[in-house]
Amino acid sequence: MNGSPLTALFVYFAMLSLFAIGGANSAIPEMHRIAVETMHWMNDRQFADMFAISQLSPGPNVIIVTLIGYHVAGIPGALIATVGMCGPTCMMAFGVAHVWDRFKDAPWRAAIQSGLVPVSLGLIGASAVVLARAADNTVYAGAISAVTAVVAFATRINPLWVFAAGGLLGLSGWL
Repeated sequence: MNGSPLTALFVYFAMLSLFAIGGANSAIPEMHRIAVETMHWMNDRQFADMFAISQLSPGPNVIIVTLIGYHVAGIPGALIATVGMCGPTCMMAFGVAHVWDRFKDAPWRAAIQSGLVPVSLGLIGASAVVLARAADNTVYAGAISAVTAVVAFATRINPLWVFAAGGLLGLSGWL
């Protein structure tokens, strides 16, 4: 897309917002493809760092869009990217909410809701794979991600404890 980076940010994120079933995290692979591979706005490491910051920050996880926009075009880019990601879906959600509520007892509504669950989980799983590939640049980082995934899946221990242990091992010089 030739022209202004602000236009590109708005168009890409507006289109992406309409296909982000399950929230912004389900669109991470496409955000990565656009920001890193297609537009070359940043590299893998910068993208992974922005994702980490967006997850650690209080508030909605869609803040990654704001960070990408800021990286590309400063404060105007942050505002345009955020409006692009949130605006179309907010307008669509407002309209769909009225229809959805009107048909709350319809059998097709329950079928749609049940069908969207695996789609959302698959998109979020794809996001995890893209982020792991972008962030795991060493064998040790890959091992920490793998151990964290196993712990998160097999136990009720918060994965942040495993990441904290990995961080301490890195600080101590063991990794």
